Amino acid sequence: MTRWLAEYAWLPDHAEPTPDVLIEATDGRLTAVTPLAGGGSPAAGVEVLGDATRLPGLTLPGLADAHSHAFHRALRGRTHDGRGDFWSWRDLMYAVAARLDPDSYLALARAAYAEMALAGITCVGEFHYLHHGPGGTPYDDPNAMSAALVEAAAHAGIRLTVLDAAYLTAGVDGAELVGPQRRFGDGDALRWAERVDAFRPADEHVRLGAAIHSVRAVPAEQLATVAGWADRHGLPLHVHLSEQPAENDACRAVHGCTPTRLLADHGVLGRHTTAVHATHPTAADVALLGDSRTGVCLCPTTERELADGIGPARRMAEAGSPLSLGSDSHAVVDLFEEARAVELDERLRTRKRGHFGAADLVTAATVTGHAALGWGDAGRLAVGDRADLVTVRLDSARTAGVPPVGVFFAATAADVTHVVVDGRTVVADGRHLTVDVPTELRDSIAAVLS
Repeated sequence: MTRWLAEYAWLPDHAEPTPDVLIEATDGRLTAVTPLAGGGSPAAGVEVLGDATRLPGLTLPGLADAHSHAFHRALRGRTHDGRGDFWSWRDLMYAVAARLDPDSYLALARAAYAEMALAGITCVGEFHYLHHGPGGTPYDDPNAMSAALVEAAAHAGIRLTVLDAAYLTAGVDGAELVGPQRRFGDGDALRWAERVDAFRPADEHVRLGAAIHSVRAVPAEQLATVAGWADRHGLPLHVHLSEQPAENDACRAVHGCTPTRLLADHGVLGRHTTAVHATHPTAADVALLGDSRTGVCLCPTTERELADGIGPARRMAEAGSPLSLGSDSHAVVDLFEEARAVELDERLRTRKRGHFGAADLVTAATVTGHAALGWGDAGRLAVGDRADLVTVRLDSARTAGVPPVGVFFAATAADVTHVVVDGRTVVADGRHLTVDVPTELRDSIAAVLS
């Protein structure tokens, strides 16, 4: 048994943190979560007192990054200058995609996932479409790139859901894949399913899911094939949705309806589906998503960085869509920033305050994100759940004087001091225990861009 004594802990169904909580775990599962009346004041720093490790600050459940493109980490700081839009940025992204192979992808993803661990992320959903070699030629192992991601997450110490993406066409009109896009394609949805069926990693830290890249990338008549595959296997299904007005316009021109309506008509929406971005839905689209209980993953930093726009987060939540969070392009890796941006961007959109409380943001960053990735036993500090703990200091320049309930409106990833994944300590005193994260990021990015 392992024991921790948290100065404050955010317990399920609590509007604010609880002081002095003893947390116990055996074999990676929480076995007791006990608030202690009149507990003593924690010592400075993380230290062992008796057989319980003291966790000064606020301890949260593990954070879930529900939408990641790991190789985009190489773009940070290189695409922010000058003019342009999503489409011009995409050309720069394709240039990086063209350079990767299984070995360089392993190194880059390992460093990117270790950076996530430092930020308190204990599980990531990798929206994975970089499948094949240059020109679209499959590797000897057609899932070599997926295997690289699995190994990278194991080294970084976090859990992974590989959301294997069908990416078959270059536009809603069915245009063929060209250039680096050829690496993404399997020809058609049946061949995509055959390849994914052949990938069955036994590692306990990984699960599989499916993804429809977008209505641009999967022909309408093949949407049901991908959705049906996920449904038969009981796996999560994710899809980029209405990120750009141009996607909506193209879908209306070809199919006479919005992307959301097209997905609904082909059986894609539902409780096991997560729509990523949903930045430009119509009122009817919001109702379709909510009525079907389709989740929505918001990636506010990327949506700002790519000039996508601000989606109607409050209306989607009220309609019935559970909200989760993602770092997407890794312009930053900071779910505290993503969470508070959900509220702050909604204020910009509506010019009103007070749409999401602190408990709402914690839920989006933890339990809802894990559920969207197929880990329904994670994201809560509750007996029986996975022993994932993230401790945030309350004495930094950003958090000093901030009440624990306000941490999601004040802290950054730099304030994370201690991270436990499935009962194993991965980060202590703000340092990753097995990966030199800055060095590996520097070297792996240089290898890709050289």
